[in-house]
Amino acid sequence: MKQYGQTINLKDDPEIRRRYVEYHARAWPEVQQGLKSVGIRRMLIWILGRQLFMFMETDDDFDLAQDFARYEKSSARVQEWQQLMASFQEPTAHAKPGEWWAQMELVFRLE
Repeated sequence: MKQYGQTINLKDDPEIRRRYVEYHARAWPEVQQGLKSVGIRRMLIWILGRQLFMFMETDDDFDLAQDFARYEKSSARVQEWQQLMASFQEPTAHAKPGEWWAQMELVFRLE
């Protein structure tokens, strides 16, 4: 199983934060099924202020660039969700050029 940590910011607007949390409390079934169908086994998103942290566990053969792109193209409803969520978000100052969710580096693990 692979693990990923990623971060992004919400736009600096309390209403956007409220709506983002509300949408994720009732994530659309097509989104949940689409994520599972490409090999994402577990996804957790935490929020602090306007910063989001996402943790994912995936199948061993999961390729973040290829498989997440495949998920994004899996249905019109998923595309609608992705566009809506992107309208709430903005990359962090630490994101690489062209990177939306910035990849985080694992520095500690307790087994």
